[in-house]
Amino acid sequence: MEIDLTPKLAKKIYGGDGGAYHSWCPSELPMLKEGNIGAAKLFLEKNGFALPRYSDSAKVAYVLQGSGVAGIILPEKEEKVLAIKKGDAIALPFGVTTWWYNKEDTELGILFLGDTKTAHKAGCFTDMFLTGPNGIFTGFSTEFVGRAWDLDEATVKTLVGSQSGKGIVKLPADAKMPEPKKDHYSGMALNCIEAPLDVDIKGGGKVVVLNTKNLPLVGEVGLGADLVMLNGGAMCSPGFSCDSALQVTYIVRGSGRVQVVGVDGKRVLETTIKAGNLFIVPRFFVVSKISDPDGMDWFSIITTPNPIFTHLAGRTSVWKALSPEVLRASFNVPADVEEKFSSKRKAEEIFFPPPN
Repeated sequence: MEIDLTPKLAKKIYGGDGGAYHSWCPSELPMLKEGNIGAAKLFLEKNGFALPRYSDSAKVAYVLQGSGVAGIILPEKEEKVLAIKKGDAIALPFGVTTWWYNKEDTELGILFLGDTKTAHKAGCFTDMFLTGPNGIFTGFSTEFVGRAWDLDEATVKTLVGSQSGKGIVKLPADAKMPEPKKDHYSGMALNCIEAPLDVDIKGGGKVVVLNTKNLPLVGEVGLGADLVMLNGGAMCSPGFSCDSALQVTYIVRGSGRVQVVGVDGKRVLETTIKAGNLFIVPRFFVVSKISDPDGMDWFSIITTPNPIFTHLAGRTSVWKALSPEVLRASFNVPADVEEKFSSKRKAEEIFFPPPN
């Protein structure tokens, strides 16, 4: 049975004056369920507050736009309060409790990508809220909550019943929230826009890779990630993950074209992609992208913390490693054709600038 790889946009799940939560549904993007991948976005307006919650999935968060504050509590640890801004990637292992707040005029947007193999529903994140009408403690009796917190019944009812907002609320303009601490950022997040480049091809594109070296916490999440910035009209070399990982790609900016080739050389996807689209490349399938004139950026997770890719064009491709005799025999072509093929792409790798 063929799986639909068509890129999709997220749909709003809940929200109000403070912001909104959007998610991709496995019924519309079947590869989410097939690959046990979850994907969602959180948007907060000014003074928007995403209530404390924990999730059934480990995730990587990426700040798409704006700036704000994140509260992160690892199991049995103290609260970390981080100043976050566009380009920040944050590893969120199992058991972490988070809250998010935007005190700025500009909307704060955060992308979440993660592994759902241990989730309640394959391909979906399930958040468990600590407060609000759908919060954990609304399900316990007043007796149990009182015993747990060592409080009288009246106080318990006030604490549990006062928050009427679900998931996201808008705080008063004069609300006091914790101030971020600079030392809390280190080891918890990495700004992919400001980080040292792992790849920088003149006229082609740039890459920052998120792995256990620059953000050790991704080892606990079990995912790798990267931010790719492709120049206008440039091409990303056809390639595949050679360690059986899935590639989950979100288009952050710009637009372009993508082709994916699968088993028996069959082209399984050929379409245009734009900002907001999410698509997933199955294991060992080969993918290539060409950006439109304004360029295209994407953020991807790979379902292994230290991914390895094989490229099929360019200086570092497998073709350049094969001997001329093997090339001629494989393509069934004469020596002059093989020599012309071998003479090309000797300097470029991964990204190819647009033709002159």
